[in-house]
Amino acid sequence: MPNFKLIKSVGDKSTSARLGEFVTPHGTIKTPVFMNVGTNAAIKGGLSSRDLQTVGCQVQLSNTYHLHVQPNEDTIAHFGGLHGFMNWNAPILTDSGGFQVFSLAKPKDITEDGVAFKNHHDGGKIFLSPEKSIQIQSKLGADIIMAFDECVENPSTYEYVDASHQRTIRWLQRCIDEKATLDKSRQVRGLHPQMMFGINQGGVYKDLRVKNMQAIAELNLDGYAIGGLAVGESADVMYDVIESIASYMPHDKPRYLMGVGTPQNILEAVSRGVDFFDCVMPSRNARHAHLFTSQGKVNIKNAKYERDDTPLDPQCTCETCQNYSKGYLRHLFKSKEILALRLCVIHNLTFYNKLMEDIRNSIANDNFNQFKKDFLQRFDDI
Repeated sequence: MPNFKLIKSVGDKSTSARLGEFVTPHGTIKTPVFMNVGTNAAIKGGLSSRDLQTVGCQVQLSNTYHLHVQPNEDTIAHFGGLHGFMNWNAPILTDSGGFQVFSLAKPKDITEDGVAFKNHHDGGKIFLSPEKSIQIQSKLGADIIMAFDECVENPSTYEYVDASHQRTIRWLQRCIDEKATLDKSRQVRGLHPQMMFGINQGGVYKDLRVKNMQAIAELNLDGYAIGGLAVGESADVMYDVIESIASYMPHDKPRYLMGVGTPQNILEAVSRGVDFFDCVMPSRNARHAHLFTSQGKVNIKNAKYERDDTPLDPQCTCETCQNYSKGYLRHLFKSKEILALRLCVIHNLTFYNKLMEDIRNSIANDNFNQFKKDFLQRFDDI
């Protein structure tokens, strides 16, 4: 039985928005979906796993590299994997560490075998290979794991990106082989097999993107991600890349745009057929007092909110909006109280998860285009 069920695909001239369900061992994910980012098995801002349930999170995302460095995968495996470690009985996706290659390694550190670089924690040496990334993710126990790839900087030369995307395809095959071996071991121990997504690379070069997508589509993976975007290129370039490869992505598998993004980015990508999203933006912005509301953005530190006794967003049902005023939230930030971070992250994640619910409802009710138009009129600057 397929893991992904495509419930509805609009596919007219104006949009390719899709409505679907992705079945995992820890629950069914309704798509389009935004994955809440807990890099270190925790949402920055002081949210618990119970809070994640309250804000409507369907999938929690953690990072292979960061958890390998601290506390390490063996420690997490001792607690029954990430689900037991953070007491989260719902789907989890782990990133492969490929983006940390992009941010921490230098081109000369990247070979066919893998990548050697210094970790950000104590400067110690790290070596990540396709096999090592899958081994770590197997011990972390996520429902969905990501293949190891290289995320190239934009702009990069055509020659470098061509060599890089071909190496990423070879790395993907090694990931598939290692996962097959580890899944047999997991089965013996009574653990569920993991699902793996491959990652499309190719920089901003559409012909390379298409070649890469054609190659990895033949491997019959559980899902397909678009990596290497939102790393310096304009939004229009990002949208063009998505459009260039959309028709080459398997129609019956979920599509994941990695590291994206703003509400506007999400709506535009949904209209181009994307199903999964993740980004640190809502929690990071919240920790800096930048909040999303039904009427647009709010910087809660602004002086005009000092004596404002109204809720941040009267239309929001989150704990913050139901119990506290703008004036109180401003006071918390000015007083450098940790509660400011918690309350505002709760709100922004609620906003994002509610946005995805509204998007799903609009697709189901055949009014996605109107929903998108109305929303963007209020959020034309984000």
